Amino acid sequence: MSIGTFTVRALDPLKDAELLHRWVTDPKAAFWMMQDARLQDVEREYMRIAAHEHHHAYLGLHDGEPAFLMEKYDPRYVELVGLYDPEPGDVGMHFLVAPTDRPISGFTRAVITAVMDELFADPRTRRVVVEPDVGNKAVHALNEAVGFVPDREIDKPEKRALLSFCTRDQFLSARGAAV
Repeated sequence: MSIGTFTVRALDPLKDAELLHRWVTDPKAAFWMMQDARLQDVEREYMRIAAHEHHHAYLGLHDGEPAFLMEKYDPRYVELVGLYDPEPGDVGMHFLVAPTDRPISGFTRAVITAVMDELFADPRTRRVVVEPDVGNKAVHALNEAVGFVPDREIDKPEKRALLSFCTRDQFLSARGAAV
């Protein structure tokens, strides 16, 4: 059964701020650490990302409707500087699925798969790196389902994180196993 079509577009920090504000302040987005953010805080954060050479934000669409947020970054310059030794072709990733009153079974897994497809569509991407909060067991399970292998816990300024990696081959293998 197909869940639908996923696409991404560049995020517009001003036009998309109200939508993002609803998403990042929702109780289900607690690990996004923006629960108390004001609309202006969200605008400012995504304007900062838009201006950054090594950090990019995208709005994910499901059948043409906003459904998730995706960020990619170069871990040599953003998020993980000094916390591990990046390899050529490493790309960092964050994603957030929009809160909904009508959940679709398998939707979040379909989103992370679409995010990984998007990242690996760039032939320069050799490995995706993530650093979710150690307490975010749901995302650890999702990450493992698409091929991520936990490496170790690291201390970031804002959290204790589980550093995990997924190569193109690991993703393709996990994706093949899910079919």
